[in-house]
Amino acid sequence: MRRRPLLDGWPLALGLMAVTWYSVFSVGQQHQEASTLAGGWTFAVPLMAILTAHEFGHYIAARLHGVDISPPYFIPFPNFFGTMGAVIAMRARITSRNALLDIGAAGPLAGMVVAIPVLVIGMLESPIAPSPPRGTLGPAGSVGIPDVVGGFYQEGHSLFYDLLLWLVHGGIPEGHDIHLTPTALAGWAGLLVTMINLLPVGQLDGGHVAYALFGRAQDRYGRLVLRALPVLAVLSSAVLVLRGWLLNHGPASLVGNAMAGLPWLVWWALLEFMLRGDNAEHPPTDDDTLSSGRRKVAWLTLALFPLLFMPAWLRAQ
Repeated sequence: MRRRPLLDGWPLALGLMAVTWYSVFSVGQQHQEASTLAGGWTFAVPLMAILTAHEFGHYIAARLHGVDISPPYFIPFPNFFGTMGAVIAMRARITSRNALLDIGAAGPLAGMVVAIPVLVIGMLESPIAPSPPRGTLGPAGSVGIPDVVGGFYQEGHSLFYDLLLWLVHGGIPEGHDIHLTPTALAGWAGLLVTMINLLPVGQLDGGHVAYALFGRAQDRYGRLVLRALPVLAVLSSAVLVLRGWLLNHGPASLVGNAMAGLPWLVWWALLEFMLRGDNAEHPPTDDDTLSSGRRKVAWLTLALFPLLFMPAWLRAQ
């Protein structure tokens, strides 16, 4: 096979990375309410460190296995995070189960190594303060995620997130919540990105790991998981609306709860689009062998998904 040029893909990758850094710094400036772009570093640097560790975990593992892989292409986007993450193109099929596991697991595991200390440091800096009235609008620094678009927003909670919150702050008094600093928000975003990528579907990180573990049966398991996502979207919204109604939350809060499942529905639609036609099944490997050590790593990696699972990613209060 003809060797690719050393810089193949890197000029575009580095250009997109530079634009993404600018985009994330801009969002960080808003979260910090800083007067200059540099003031957004407490959000931008930790978030990009998490994402870079994740993507280069994949890239380095693939290079070590001699797999033809593109550099990571970061995607700038002016949203709460300033980016939609990054994509890496596998230019050739991964033929070994061991290589598939290493490449699939390296990203989320490397990202978590950075995300956990970032989140802990951010939580230590984040005050516990009274919750604002539900269904109202307010300034930045409100409960959960600092405001960017004019309202209070509640971050999604997972078992792992709640465990860290308990370890750092202990029990939170009734009527209070943690007010995330930009650094804490970056760490939380790292958990969210890892959770999304570990969904055992298609060629997501979780799909690679599950295929390395289960082989062709994973195609069937992945379809079942994909079909469950719209149900999950409806259930998460319904449960939150019912809870809000029982607790006499205001109309604006109930509307926010009703929209809480929308991200799962959008993600389901995107996956359905990506998995159409020839992409419906995971590319096969040439062997059925997964070493015992890697089998343990596979189960550990897949176990991260339920620990990081957030029924609602983000909802308006």
